[in-house]
Amino acid sequence: MKNVLFVLTSHDQLGNTGHKTGFWIEEFAAPYYALTDKGVAVTLASPKGGQPPIDPKSADPAFSTPATERFNQDATLQAKLADTLPLANVNADAFDAVFYPGGHGPLWDLVDNTDSLRLIERFAAADKPVAAVCHASIALVNARKADGSPLVAGKAVTGFSNSEEDAVQLTQIVPHLVEDALQAQGGLYRKGADWAPFVVEDGLLITGQNPASSEAVAEKLLHRLGA
Repeated sequence: MKNVLFVLTSHDQLGNTGHKTGFWIEEFAAPYYALTDKGVAVTLASPKGGQPPIDPKSADPAFSTPATERFNQDATLQAKLADTLPLANVNADAFDAVFYPGGHGPLWDLVDNTDSLRLIERFAAADKPVAAVCHASIALVNARKADGSPLVAGKAVTGFSNSEEDAVQLTQIVPHLVEDALQAQGGLYRKGADWAPFVVEDGLLITGQNPASSEAVAEKLLHRLGA
């Protein structure tokens, strides 16, 4: 059985707005079910361990999908989510791939988290798939290859676009713009239409642009795993 590590944010404050943030339900639930329905085991982790914060906006009925509705009725998964492993206790060698769900939270706590970077670099060095969707692509920007160069340099990548950030009126609030950050590290940023599914696969690096891309990222990951 293949085992995939999911890394979720532990950050719950949307800058100085007084609003909450966290991970986006769709970007967690859709890939989780896409993988587990195919027999892949999924282990959940976060920087602090325990319950990762859910972005309250992602629970709005306006953003409801079959995956979020399934999650809302899934007491077993909700209990599992409440008990994520602390990242410091995770060994990359125990897993076949890593996946980062998005939401605005990662912009604060997964950019330079040493445990997260250690894991990403270990997966990449072992030729294992590394996948991220939406804002979680920010977790890749400070990862390095064995020669010290940026992991994303010269790689086709995507993530939440500047135009999408403008559309949600958070450009001046967030500490990083994913599109700019990837390009600053030499990433060959690609994007599709705002809010439409768009996935980029470059070798073992798989990235999705936005919430609508989350399940497609999981499908690419499944193919890479041969599951």
